[in-house]
Amino acid sequence: MLVERLARMRRGEFRYFAGADSLVCRTRTGGLEALLAKPLTYMNRSGLAVRELTARENVSNRDLLVAYDEAALELGRIRIRPSGSAGGHQGMQSVIDCLGTGEVPRLRIGVGQGPPGREMTDWVLSDFRKSEEAVLDEALERAAEAVEEFLSNGIDSAMALYNMNPPKD
Repeated sequence: MLVERLARMRRGEFRYFAGADSLVCRTRTGGLEALLAKPLTYMNRSGLAVRELTARENVSNRDLLVAYDEAALELGRIRIRPSGSAGGHQGMQSVIDCLGTGEVPRLRIGVGQGPPGREMTDWVLSDFRKSEEAVLDEALERAAEAVEEFLSNGIDSAMALYNMNPPKD
């Protein structure tokens, strides 16, 4: 959802990148080229696509920003970190395993834990409730702004500006 929003903001178009089994969109931000990517692999194998893209496009880990949903964060909260563990997220674990390091900047978008007793896989793959859509839209807007900040001014600036709780009504 986030990369689609970023592509729309830049009027970009996704194209298939066969070597990395991904859809990619090349855009420019502040004179810098940015490559938005949506791996087409299963989530728990997304690191394979990330490894191929970074190798073929000569992207260093510090210039990479992996964005993903996070059940451990409440709906609407975003967190940016320069490195760390996968925290149980299989897609991020795949990225760490394939790149050989946890020194990978990441942007986590909170989707919440879901109702008690519901399988986590079912929860994160389900559609958002109507009542959650406004919160999600606001989170995606802030996440898009955070990506722009990361691209323009780096991870420290993005963390300082966007690592906060979502606004409360």
